[in-house]
Amino acid sequence: MPDRFGQYADTVTSPGTRATPVVPNDAADLPNIGKALYVGTGGTIVMRGTGGTEARTWKNVPDGALIPFRAQRILATGTTAADMLVID
Repeated sequence: MPDRFGQYADTVTSPGTRATPVVPNDAADLPNIGKALYVGTGGTIVMRGTGGTEARTWKNVPDGALIPFRAQRILATGTTAADMLVID
């Protein structure tokens, strides 16, 4: 099936085209920086964005949340949310 939108530029506000599982890690950045983060099982997420040097704690993230945040690293320490996907 042809992609009717394939001729348009892919920008940060465009819909995602891939979903990559997240493995929280205190020492390593995500393999790719996406447009958003999908959270399957809610909880707390400790993450650092592309423009920051410090991790921030996001509390009470609900199941099924789609967070429009460009995360560079999601830390294992303090993160209780699970089943996360980077959308890019």
